[in-house]
Amino acid sequence: MAKQISELKLGILGGGQLGRMLIQEAINYNLTTLVLDPDPDAPCKSIANKFECGSITDFDTVYNFGKKADIITIEIEKVNIEALEQLEKEGKMVFPQSRVIRLIQDKGVQKQFFKENGIPTAPFQLVSSAADLTNGNFPFPYILKQRKDGYDGKGVMKISNLADVDNAFEAPSLIEELVDFDKEIAVIVARNTNGDMKTFPMVEMEFNAEANLVEFLISPSTYPDDIQQRAEKIATDIASALNVTGILAVEMFVTKNGEILVNELAPRPHNSGHQTIEGNYVSQFEQHLRSIFNLPLGDTRSISNAVMINLLGEKGHDGLAKYDGLEKIMAIDGVYVHLYGKKYTKPFRKMGHITIVDQNRDHAIEKARYIQQTLKVIS
Repeated sequence: MAKQISELKLGILGGGQLGRMLIQEAINYNLTTLVLDPDPDAPCKSIANKFECGSITDFDTVYNFGKKADIITIEIEKVNIEALEQLEKEGKMVFPQSRVIRLIQDKGVQKQFFKENGIPTAPFQLVSSAADLTNGNFPFPYILKQRKDGYDGKGVMKISNLADVDNAFEAPSLIEELVDFDKEIAVIVARNTNGDMKTFPMVEMEFNAEANLVEFLISPSTYPDDIQQRAEKIATDIASALNVTGILAVEMFVTKNGEILVNELAPRPHNSGHQTIEGNYVSQFEQHLRSIFNLPLGDTRSISNAVMINLLGEKGHDGLAKYDGLEKIMAIDGVYVHLYGKKYTKPFRKMGHITIVDQNRDHAIEKARYIQQTLKVIS
């Protein structure tokens, strides 16, 4: 590029914890960051060079914000695509590209993309409303997903019988076969505008059954090399087919018979890559910056075994956040605390994460289990 990275302004749509961690990495490059978020107390507010409170789904707000930046990126997909398309027409660099964000915004379009490009995924069917569920021939049980606006487990439900259909989403949705999986895994791939790609080692995830979001992650995976290599190839095939610039998280299932099926995509830094801050030679956040500024990609190898725990607000607590047990867990070797700057907690709200690194995988997991029982976000 003609200018050095430190001479450019990075606009970030969304001011949550992902943007916060991206800015923390951007500071190392003397990068000027501009953030737009509707929350006047968003986690990014205190560390961005310039923070604007405004809607990320409003055309004029996003367009006028984007004109002030050299490169625009996202930390959440629910943004105004039309504004980003207009900015691209006027020569602004938007990464991931607006066409990629448009595809990701609609889970139905995402599934069609998998089908058209030979990407393995669970059998699915698109439905317009809940009424379609009573007319279809999809066998129970199955998973129902809203095509748009679902995140962190919201907009997803299991349909086990006709009684469940009465509570189904009325919005356009998709139904997919319930996968009998062994584990949920993820691979993060980075791609710069030169087309260079690197993948982070595959990770294994455990989900909170009630909130349906990741609460426990282990890196690197201990699955056989064959499965890990297949998962990494699927991720790079998707990144190539999308011609995406930036980080792409590919969430997948490993079935009981060793088959790999793609679940969903996220074209941005992702919960499944937080452990890379301490556990890998380059973090997903630095790698995203390297990708969108078309710089050489960093070394993605693991330094150590790393376990990441999502720090979620406790059930029954809604109000000013308190972190009970913080001093106890900080006394443990290899524990790294990341709090997201959110003043108020509520049940299952992501308030931070903890990473545990240890050369002994079993010890890292033992420490993580203890921390899960000890550290609580209360009000």
